[in-house]
Amino acid sequence: MAEVILLFLSVVTLLSFPTTKAYYLYHICPNTTVFTPNSTFQSNLNHLLSTLSSNTTRTGFYNATSGRTPNDTVYGLFLCRGDVTTTTCKSCVATATSEVVQRCPVEKEVVIWYDDCMLRYSNKSFFSVEAESPKVSLLNTQNVSISIEPNRFSQVLASLTEVATAAANSSYKFATREVNITGLISLYSLEQCTQDLSSSDCNWCLVRAIAELPTCCSRRQGGRVLYPSCNVRYELYPFYNSTSALAPAPGARPLSPPSSVTKGKSKLSAIVIPSILAPVALSVLVVVVARCFICKLKRAKRQQNEAENDMTTVESLQFDLGTVEAATKKFSTDNMLGEGGFGQVFKGTLDNGLEIAVKRLSKSSGQGVREFKNEVLLVAKLQHRNLVKLLGFCLEGEETLLVYEYVPNKSLDYFLFEAKKREQLDWSRRCTIIGGIARGILYLHEDSRLRVIHRDLKASNILLDANMNPKISDFGMARMFGVDDQTQGNTRRIVGTYGYMAPEYAMEGLYSVKSDVFSFGILLLEILTGRKNILGFHPTNSAPTLLSFTWQLWNEGKVLELMDPMLKDSCNPNEFLRCIRIGLLCVQEDANNRPTMSSVVLMLKSESISLSKPERPAFFTGRSINDHCHTLGDLPSCSVNALTISDDIPR
Repeated sequence: MAEVILLFLSVVTLLSFPTTKAYYLYHICPNTTVFTPNSTFQSNLNHLLSTLSSNTTRTGFYNATSGRTPNDTVYGLFLCRGDVTTTTCKSCVATATSEVVQRCPVEKEVVIWYDDCMLRYSNKSFFSVEAESPKVSLLNTQNVSISIEPNRFSQVLASLTEVATAAANSSYKFATREVNITGLISLYSLEQCTQDLSSSDCNWCLVRAIAELPTCCSRRQGGRVLYPSCNVRYELYPFYNSTSALAPAPGARPLSPPSSVTKGKSKLSAIVIPSILAPVALSVLVVVVARCFICKLKRAKRQQNEAENDMTTVESLQFDLGTVEAATKKFSTDNMLGEGGFGQVFKGTLDNGLEIAVKRLSKSSGQGVREFKNEVLLVAKLQHRNLVKLLGFCLEGEETLLVYEYVPNKSLDYFLFEAKKREQLDWSRRCTIIGGIARGILYLHEDSRLRVIHRDLKASNILLDANMNPKISDFGMARMFGVDDQTQGNTRRIVGTYGYMAPEYAMEGLYSVKSDVFSFGILLLEILTGRKNILGFHPTNSAPTLLSFTWQLWNEGKVLELMDPMLKDSCNPNEFLRCIRIGLLCVQEDANNRPTMSSVVLMLKSESISLSKPERPAFFTGRSINDHCHTLGDLPSCSVNALTISDDIPR
């Protein structure tokens, strides 16, 4: 894709305009892929732009999809700068959605940048995918003062990678920093990613953008690099609003810089005379105390703004019951997609054409409204291309509803355990599904803002989108930890699905990231073999499980006998054996011996990584389900195979 280098407009001229105007920077819309005017694609695009423009009160970031068929579906998002107000964000996105169709009338792939926001859409799904092309580099026309040593300036620019780390690990993928260069001259930087990226992808994107700065903007007073997924900017004046830079939805317009560095210095200079040292010292003390007081006020104001913005975000997730009923035709049985221990799921279509899946919870969770909203908000902030996105909720009367994005191709078990449909899952597609599930779990365990343990990973909870990409669903039993070093918990209420439960969880109620790894291992074996891990889990059935059978054939050197016959023509035997080995490593009886999901992802991606010898896996053959439930909990909350008994809210 094209790389563009531009010059900044005069900063003073830029700041002389009204604060609500959206300042256009650049756009790229290659004409390699175009659509026909008045086509279905254009109709979907218009609907998408309308949806984006009407959702600018959330967190300064929003993505959406419009369309029902792969050829006509449009994917889009906007990102507002992390230090501008909601009003400014709304104005910028409104301008972008209006102007983009004039600048790119028939192109299917578009990125347009403004000073306060960025808008992007495409006919291909790009959510949660780090993109560095096309890129635009902009530079300030003025050179750095000769009073600043080149090495010192380069050193400060290199330190921007620390800001990248801060941005990647922040809730809103945004950070700013002021670094003193020399004397009274400081460098101000701002770095930001789209909020659908994982922390690792965000950090990588920003580091790559920072690496472009010496090339495009060497010895310039300011510069920025714009990628579709992230952007970096620095100046020798405070161009961002530091009092609102940490808020989820952005503060005021940039502050006006001094007309020159020399003039800026003169305002802060002082002539020290020995005879007045005491008064000067007293004045300095007063200034220090005053600054501390002002900092406290600013911090308190920032915390208040964050709280207000969070509440606005919660409320913006709330759906009106009438809207949901209209979308689902009052929960018509014709619209029902499925039913489980949690309740029923219905397909719906909103007035704007967006297809949704509504989970109608079967009973009250026992939590208060505030707690329910807080937990919904946490789940809604989990954004990854391999997770089903929670769009919102509804709490009215006796109804407790969760609204998700609609995923058209049903669940993995629908294809995996039916011979005719399994023909669609060749080796390449299964590898894609396995890798996507692994990356989704890795995001939950390590890259999301909170550590999330799913606790019910299974084939029926893996949904497939229009391109058969996997999306992990059903967070009804998930547990979230806000403390970085907390990796496990304990419960007496065992909920989940037999055949996927780790032994320490099923027997002792101990759940951790390693119990999710165990479930992934079972799921991996099922995908490889096309067989369910169900035999032996019913009190009247003492046949071996898939797990125990796999272990037996592994020790006998006959693992290839497990290969799904559908894979004979498309699967490399060595790749199959390696995947089976990874699965066995994940299901080892001792949780400490199981790999982390980050290790699993690496093992799946690289054949050069050596694999250790798996130890004996956990077996449950012959254990009575009823006795097990009775021993561990007051209520039988276990399920066999496909039926899951779930908590009523996302946790």
